[in-house]
Amino acid sequence: MSGHSKWSSIKHQKGAADAKRGAVFSKLSRAITVAARHGTDPNMNFQLRLAIDQAHGANVPKDNIERAIDKAKGSDAAKLEEIVFEAYGPGGTGFLIEAATDNHNRSTGDIRAILNKHGGKLAESGSVGYLFKRRGQIVLENVNAENAELAAIDAGAQDVEADNREVFVYTDPKELEHVRRRLADAEFASNNVSFEYHPTATVPITDEKLAEKIIKLATALDDLDDITKVSSNFEIPENLIG
Repeated sequence: MSGHSKWSSIKHQKGAADAKRGAVFSKLSRAITVAARHGTDPNMNFQLRLAIDQAHGANVPKDNIERAIDKAKGSDAAKLEEIVFEAYGPGGTGFLIEAATDNHNRSTGDIRAILNKHGGKLAESGSVGYLFKRRGQIVLENVNAENAELAAIDAGAQDVEADNREVFVYTDPKELEHVRRRLADAEFASNNVSFEYHPTATVPITDEKLAEKIIKLATALDDLDDITKVSSNFEIPENLIG
């Protein structure tokens, strides 16, 4: 998998989480609120358990987490709508943009404006989504890659990929909880566990200016308050990441 840079890895390398800690806390808190609408007990709600674990991994204060759960019990949470926008980006790339919003029109306008600014455009439903497959994802950091891959396969993972920093474990969405628990039992615990839209094929980007343009688009989308996650099918070599 050498040279293949996922958007989550790029954000980590560029220090986005550290530079915008408040925004990260806000997004993680919103994810908790959205998940908690389906049940406020993390032992009974796996999506909430994942959201809380990710918040813990980002050092979100306990009070923030509790407030986000409590917010799910209020009337404002009922107004939140979960939407997946489909879009085309520069260089023939595809984007899936997940949002949790209380104002569909506002979110659509904000996303359209950023896409137009960075050489992209909104797409019709289904025209980009077929390029992705929903999968469970577990990211392991600071581990022996070979041992982690063997443990993941033994735990029932569908696929395992590794780069210089992380090991990505992919599962059937229904098996994510099981694989995560088996990995933890094998001493490969992780708070970076999620459901992701994974591209079935990638678009190689070799031009530096085009790579910069794509990363700027992804960053701008990710910075929007209503956006919970951005997925794309670009493949950018590490030497082109600024």
